[in-house]
Amino acid sequence: MIERLILPASDSDRRALAQLLVDAVDSGAAVSFLAPLTIERADEWWRGVMSAADSRAIFLVARDAGRIAGTVQLHPAWASNQPHRAEIVKLLVHRSRRRTGLATQLMQAIEDAARRAGFSLFRRRPLCHRGAGLVE
Repeated sequence: MIERLILPASDSDRRALAQLLVDAVDSGAAVSFLAPLTIERADEWWRGVMSAADSRAIFLVARDAGRIAGTVQLHPAWASNQPHRAEIVKLLVHRSRRRTGLATQLMQAIEDAARRAGFSLFRRRPLCHRGAGLVE
């Protein structure tokens, strides 16, 4: 099930997101970190991203059996003359759920959420295949 993560995220959700980021880095994803990435460093990164996020930012998570299996974010453009523009970032899918269509579902969900939030132009950061998964 894909749902919007309401900020501030719970400690358990933030920890699960940290574990997801560590899994991505450990499996070779090019997501701005080098292995080995500790849970503590990943949790610190998530804490910083969430606390600095614009109030219109959207964080989606995909849950599988109660655990976070994927995530993607949308961040509004910083320029005040571009309230219609946003950027889609950090598409992460746990390696156990790769090649199941979850990345596609997350992208469709974030694009739908962006449109509902009034964004008519959004940029996706370049995506590439790394190992068996689609990553940012």
